[in-house]
Amino acid sequence: MSYFAHKRVLVTGGAGFVGSHLVEALVALGAHVFVLTRTAYPAGYFFSQGLHKKTTMLIGDVKDAERVIDIVTSNEISILFHLAAQPLVVPAFVNPRETLATNILGTVNMLEAVRISPWIESVIVASSDKAYGRLDRPYREDDPLVGKHPYEVSKSSADLIAQTYAETYNLPVVITRFGNIYGEGDLHPSRVIPGMIFSILRNEPFHIRSNGKHTRAYVYVKDVVEGYLMLAERASELKGQAFNFGSDDVCSVLDLVRVFENALKRTISYTIQNTAAHEIPAQSLSYEKAKTILGWTPKKRLPDMASSVYAWYESYMFSNNNPLTSQKDAVIFSLVS
Repeated sequence: MSYFAHKRVLVTGGAGFVGSHLVEALVALGAHVFVLTRTAYPAGYFFSQGLHKKTTMLIGDVKDAERVIDIVTSNEISILFHLAAQPLVVPAFVNPRETLATNILGTVNMLEAVRISPWIESVIVASSDKAYGRLDRPYREDDPLVGKHPYEVSKSSADLIAQTYAETYNLPVVITRFGNIYGEGDLHPSRVIPGMIFSILRNEPFHIRSNGKHTRAYVYVKDVVEGYLMLAERASELKGQAFNFGSDDVCSVLDLVRVFENALKRTISYTIQNTAAHEIPAQSLSYEKAKTILGWTPKKRLPDMASSVYAWYESYMFSNNNPLTSQKDAVIFSLVS
């Protein structure tokens, strides 16, 4: 029997991209899963996989402290994965107040609920490689968190707050810091991989916002889920610690284009806009700690996954329930989800 069997598990942001894959794994492991989401999007991965039929969906906003506390306590949640966030750099620049409120105050509200609940045994808080700010080498967990711009600062702050609650209140809180996550179900066209694939499927040029030389570490979503599950099982032992989850697939946007060209055996048309503002030029993570303590390593490589991930988007794009039939629709989705 798995550690998660029959446990009452809450996943905030559980109807989102990464949350859906995590929920899918938890359901398969026999957990009783509760999903807190602010919006329900019928065309997303969560619904396409039928996860709404296998979980208890709760509509709410993590900024609503009373709602959050009621959900955690009344449902006797024992394991909490806090993934809910405003996850995009550009909207954070345009609307910093909403980003800071959601990512910082939302985390405080969740941890306050944990602090007063007698049932909690494991809490995982999703941070980000963006929390580190800018360094000219792979980030390590003992590096300071020095985000400069709204999204980065929101993640630095939430990360430190999670550590504070673990230290001050002796709570079983562990923090994850992931690189750029990709895979089936990411429908935000402002992110580089779905943006590129949607452009290909529409027979349009892929518009690269940066100069094409920004580098990131790309990690497959199901490897991410494995990291979450491993940490949750050992949260009481590892409380207060942060873990990087990265990969060896560190490449620029132009390198990424070439990876997909090789995988798909086609030329990808693109333009360099060089309009990206307030984005970190180079990011990668040392995942030695996760490898040593958890035995975690990324199992999937980007060159091996590119064609199958593309095939998922191709199937989705031409399915009957796909609303992303135009760039206008894609932008609307990006803003409301």
